[in-house]
Amino acid sequence: MTTAWHDRFEVIDLSQEIYEGMPVFGMHQKTFIMVNQTHEQNQKDTGSPTLGFAARNILMSEHGPTHSDAVWEYLPGGATIEKMPLEFFWGDAICLDVSSIRYPDYIEPADIEEALAKAGLDVRKGDIVLFYTGHYDRTYGTKAWYGPYTGVSRVSAEWLAQRGVVNIGVDQQAIDLTPDDLEFSGHHVCGKYGITNTENLCNLDKVAGRRFLYLGLPLKIRDGSGSPVRAMAFIER
Repeated sequence: MTTAWHDRFEVIDLSQEIYEGMPVFGMHQKTFIMVNQTHEQNQKDTGSPTLGFAARNILMSEHGPTHSDAVWEYLPGGATIEKMPLEFFWGDAICLDVSSIRYPDYIEPADIEEALAKAGLDVRKGDIVLFYTGHYDRTYGTKAWYGPYTGVSRVSAEWLAQRGVVNIGVDQQAIDLTPDDLEFSGHHVCGKYGITNTENLCNLDKVAGRRFLYLGLPLKIRDGSGSPVRAMAFIER
């Protein structure tokens, strides 16, 4: 049975799967999934004549799967994830196709302006801007996923932040050109303006060149440096 909301919107999942052995950026905790209890064990423990409950434990980084960063991750004294405005994680969004730009070239303001013009889009205050680089489609599941890959230049990150963008997203492990940009320019600018970025997205080819409603809420982790998100795009039919 569908509702009026289902009739109104097409929902596209922009989140990568979470599993043991999933690729993780080098400095972060690898993902482990462990059995807490099986159906049989729990039924024996409770003495229930009808059913048992199964559960697992997950050990993973706040930055392991599709996730958003807290300002505190890259700016001591910045807001931790549970203190950041929820408007950073949901709202109006656009996705720009920059898949023709490859390492060692940065995504520059001219590239952003060209992608905007081609799609007939504009950047508005409060927007979430996602970049379809194509890196996920080309390399996920291979060693090439870890890099090298393109990223936003410092000038581009400033260009976006000065226009009121609150969240910069990519379909790769970092918004910075990796591994060369050791100034981590995109993150540095996010810290300067107190905004977030979202990494390890996927399926951005399905929303490239479009404006839509984005939802990628973080977990309410006390003092969190970031959080996994279930990122989704809602596109009006």
